[in-house]
Order: sequence, then C-alpha cells, then structure tokens
Amino acid sequence: MSFVETEINGQIITIRLNRPERLNALSTVIREGMAKAFTRFDKDENLEVAILTGTGRGFCAGEDMKESVERGIAGSPKEMVEKNLVNPFQNGTLQKPVIAAVNGFAMGGGFMLVERTDLRIAVKDAVFEMSEAKRWLLGGYNHGHYGNLPHPIATEMAFGYRISAERMYQVGFVNRLVDEKDLMSEANSMAEHLLTLPPAARVNTLYMMKHMAPKIPTNISDLAEKLHLHGDTEDRMESRRAFAEKRKPNYNGWLNSEDRYNLPKLEEK
Repeated sequence: MSFVETEINGQIITIRLNRPERLNALSTVIREGMAKAFTRFDKDENLEVAILTGTGRGFCAGEDMKESVERGIAGSPKEMVEKNLVNPFQNGTLQKPVIAAVNGFAMGGGFMLVERTDLRIAVKDAVFEMSEAKRWLLGGYNHGHYGNLPHPIATEMAFGYRISAERMYQVGFVNRLVDEKDLMSEANSMAEHLLTLPPAARVNTLYMMKHMAPKIPTNISDLAEKLHLHGDTEDRMESRRAFAEKRKPNYNGWLNSEDRYNLPKLEEK
C-alpha cells in the first residue's frame, strides 16, 4: 500500500495522502511520497492542475508525533535533505495551480498544506487548527501562514483553537463548502475550469496572484527564530511525549522567572 497515492485524469493529477489510521500525519514516508508526487507534477508537461486530498477522517494531522518521539527530534526529519528530496509545492517554486480538497482534520502542518494551495474546497465538518503552540513551536510566523486571515482569526489560530470549516469559509480562507459526497466532484469541476483557460493566462494569473499574497516581513521571521530559544526547549519534546502517551504534559516553562519577559527585541527594517 502506498501512503501517497496519485491518480491521473487527463491533465489533472490527484495526490491523496493515504494513512487514515494516523489521520495522514506527516511521517517520513508521507513527506517523501509528497515530494515525489509534486516533483512529478512539476516536471510533467502534460499535467496542469493538481488536487491534494486525504483518505478517511483527516486531510492531514500535521507532524507525526509518535515518530518524533521515537526519533527524539521535533519537526521535519533530516532524511529529506540527505536523500535530496525537494517538494516544489512546499518550497514555493511550483508554478502550476493546486486545489485543496479538505476531507477532514487539517491540523498544524496539515493546515499549512492547505494554506499553500491556490483554491480550497472543504467538507462542512472539516476542522482547521494550528497545533504548533501546543508543541512549543512558533509555526507559521516565519512562513507567513497567518497573512491571509483577519487578525483576530489569525490570533485565535496562533493560540491553537480549532476553527470550523464554516467559519473559515465565512472569513474567505475556503472557496467552497460542500457535503462529503460532493468534495471530489467539486474539486474536479474547479480543475476543469482552469483547463479551459488559455495556458498563458492560467500560468500568468497564478504568478501574479502569488506575488499579491501578503509576505511576512524579514524582521518577523528573524524574531520567530530568536523566540524559539526563549523558555525551556525541553518542553518541545515533552509535548510530543505527552501526546504519544495520551497524558497531560508536564512543562518546565522557564529556567528562571526573569526569563519570562526577557523577550528578544523586534529590529526595525
């Protein structure tokens, strides 16, 4: 069984995360499979539109916590670099449209996958969450993942609240809200519309829209990196151990009380 399945229908490729028992969490094999699938989409001149979706109740649950605990590291495994696997969809070099067909939970890195897509369809009971605050990470800040949301909603997500697909549709993050049975037909309908456009119009419009999207200021990115060193970084692994062991985490917080508000300064640029 492949953990990342691909299906080609004419000029449309559907990339499906297929590890439903783990809500399609971003394990090493999922990351590698996605890199290969999107590289194929990027390089194949016969493929013009991609649909990204998942199997089961989850679109993608984000980082594979159990794998992180087993490896003793948090975040992306270094094997991706060692194997020279590059995902053009995630590194921003892809110049073909990607449609998200959100079939369920889109959490943490799963939400980031949706945010990187160009058009988004979600089932009515889908749920979105940025889980990074719960894992002692400042995920999203240095990549601009909150830039396309109204500030109060972005703040809510940054603190780890779950937000329904209906609310995300209301604030304009999701393009279409559909019943589960209509998800893939709607995604394919959107893809087919894109294929009716003159090729140059499709490519150039996507290029323009990507450049119009809000960009994170460099000083915010730098600040996020500094803040990762603020507090007890052991809490990062403790959050993952607690999740894997299904218990309440025991956080250290700060090594001493003076550290709490001794925050790095934002450099003006």
